[in-house]
Amino acid sequence: MKIKALIFTFFISGLLSGQVSFGSKVSKRELGINERLRVDFTMNKDGDDFEPPGFENFNVVGGPSQSINNSWVNGVRSFSKTYSYFLAPKKRGQFTIGQATIKIDGEVYKTLPVKISVSAAIDKPKDPNDPNYIASEKIHLVAEVSNANPYLNEAITVVYKLYVAQGVGVRNSREIDKPRYSDFWSQNIDVEGLGAQQGTYKGEDYLFVVLRKTVLYPQKTGKLNIEPLSLDVTVEVPSNRRDVFGRSFMSNVNRRVSAGNRTISVKPLPEKDKPESFSGAVGSFDFKLTTNKKELKASESFEVKLEVSGKGNLKLFRLPRLVLPSALEVYEPEHSEKVTTLISGMRGRITDSYTVVPNDPGNYPIPSVSFSYFDLKTKRYKTLGSERLIIAVDSGPEGKSENIETSVDAENIITADRKQFRSFKTTADFTTISSKPFFRSILFWIMLLGPFLLIPVFMFITKNKNTRALDVAGNKIRRANRLARKYLSDAKKSLGKKEQFYNALERALHNYLKSKLHIETSDFNKEKISELLAEKNVGLSDLEGFVSVLTACEIARYTPLSSVDMQNDYEKAAHAINMLDKQLK
Repeated sequence: MKIKALIFTFFISGLLSGQVSFGSKVSKRELGINERLRVDFTMNKDGDDFEPPGFENFNVVGGPSQSINNSWVNGVRSFSKTYSYFLAPKKRGQFTIGQATIKIDGEVYKTLPVKISVSAAIDKPKDPNDPNYIASEKIHLVAEVSNANPYLNEAITVVYKLYVAQGVGVRNSREIDKPRYSDFWSQNIDVEGLGAQQGTYKGEDYLFVVLRKTVLYPQKTGKLNIEPLSLDVTVEVPSNRRDVFGRSFMSNVNRRVSAGNRTISVKPLPEKDKPESFSGAVGSFDFKLTTNKKELKASESFEVKLEVSGKGNLKLFRLPRLVLPSALEVYEPEHSEKVTTLISGMRGRITDSYTVVPNDPGNYPIPSVSFSYFDLKTKRYKTLGSERLIIAVDSGPEGKSENIETSVDAENIITADRKQFRSFKTTADFTTISSKPFFRSILFWIMLLGPFLLIPVFMFITKNKNTRALDVAGNKIRRANRLARKYLSDAKKSLGKKEQFYNALERALHNYLKSKLHIETSDFNKEKISELLAEKNVGLSDLEGFVSVLTACEIARYTPLSSVDMQNDYEKAAHAINMLDKQLK
């Protein structure tokens, strides 16, 4: 019996070992946008022509790495081969990792698709054994909120700062997830340059750069969420290796940093003493009503302006409505805004301009108009009122007024026998126009034959335009060439202004490489560039010269430089482009 059982065991093992398995395995199916994902494709028999899926919604930050396990246990061979990839999600959402394929013994095998859920950035525990631990301790992205407990429609500011500790550097950064302000009116404030400043983070000295400034006006009360800003940052950190002078070699680490979620508690405006004329204005304002005329003739028009100026949510409320006597013909107001959004909020003025036409003579009152707002300094409502004005309308173009009785009593006007259309002209003056016959004149033949003569020209232009439009690669090259020349010119104009100069110089170098090497921005790193230029048989000295200019642009953000240094870097960049242009076809 034992012999039969042993033979049966070997028989089953042989059948199982003959079956081919090929599958995929992921480290997790749910992750934050600041996390990494590992994907393993494993087979129990060696094969050829392995094809991974496209990974369209992920960046491949590691791999493919290959591992093979081959062992014998009790005379039974066990074999496995694994291809591993490390992925970083590009954005949030529900994604599918497609099928990988491989050919084993002439048969094609495929893995099953895997669904992955990517959420907003999450807080990850610190692991001192993680090789990225130094970078995680030395670089921080912080969202500073000016007021976490504002009133409804009160301006708050969010400033995103990237803190970098001494001894490490940032080569480049890229936004991978922008914050969304679904319950706020928002506007970004332009940040001029990325100049490094001295600051402190948790009591320690840091350098920081301001990446983004945003002004927010909450549009609802309660607890509102500000989603985090997430960046993909390449950090230079010191390694354990040192040169002959004892200085540490720097190694590059990709790090994803997030500003974290922020919760804003928005207070409602008080209901006590709220005026009826209140329409949502919050801030500090002045109000006035003006007219361009106080005396005019009937059928002439005049203009009434309602204007609110000051600081507050100027774009987020309506001006009070102007109500005039029925004897005045009033047109819909023309709204205009001269508002600037600063880091502290909106400033400026908004205006409603009414065009008014009196049809009969008389004295017409412009009644007082009230405007109410909530004053953030006193935490109370304030109401401003305009002065009551009188518009004197004299007789119109006819010289006198017949059967007109006008009575001005407070706000009411009674008029009789109005001539509503007195301002319209009802007679026409005709003049004789003499001219030469148009038929068979020079202009006649030009207009008749001109369109036929232009048809070949239009066909030629259209053909060239369509050919050029279909040349996608050529258009990219031409656009990149133009941008390279433009930015190199911009860099020369910005000599002496460090941030502007090196930003323009770096863009010029990148766009030049786009046109010559046909690569995208996501592929830009010095190792990749060096490899591609070497494949193009570029001389070593010229290659090193070009890469050295790229390095100078990267370290310039954190290094004080003079105008002489900038002039030297500009000349090096121009020389490097010139030398490469002679060798790249």
